[in-house]
Amino acid sequence: MSASERNRFLVRTDEKAEFNQYWYSAATIALLVDEAREFGTAVACVSTPSVFFSLKDRTLMANSRVFDIDEQWASTPEFVRYDYKEPTALSPDLRGSFDFIVVDPPFITRDVWELYAQTVRFLMKPGARLLLSSVAENEAMLHELLGVSRVVFQPSIPHLVYQYSLFANYESPRLGARNPEIPED
Repeated sequence: MSASERNRFLVRTDEKAEFNQYWYSAATIALLVDEAREFGTAVACVSTPSVFFSLKDRTLMANSRVFDIDEQWASTPEFVRYDYKEPTALSPDLRGSFDFIVVDPPFITRDVWELYAQTVRFLMKPGARLLLSSVAENEAMLHELLGVSRVVFQPSIPHLVYQYSLFANYESPRLGARNPEIPED
């Protein structure tokens, strides 16, 4: 059985070009979920449905939300319709509600990240842990916007033509290790 077959989200959910969706590999999703389980009690999965729907822990899922524009998940109680062009057009009761936030925007430009940063600041509790996905070239910008630094672990995104990096505002042994799915340079 392949790793993707063990991840129900990957088996059941096709990427949609109109939303610029590219799913992480099953192993990368597993690592992101492990981070969320270890460090979060209320997780905001912003444009990261693959992470949310792989959480499995019912209590953690009930305390967490998936923020996405793709309404195929609208029947899920934890779904929050999210359009990054309206970064804080969210229910006021979500303000400061999340201690772990994972973000993977559909675009990597500064203007898009500035909007996502507004959303992150709206959602995060004081001291929240942040885990972001973007290109390595955005390191200085992401540090400026959200105080994150690039980590060693690089996510595998099988259908994306260029390599992403992860950025975090905390340390973790998992994030400090190389991803064996990514070839060494």
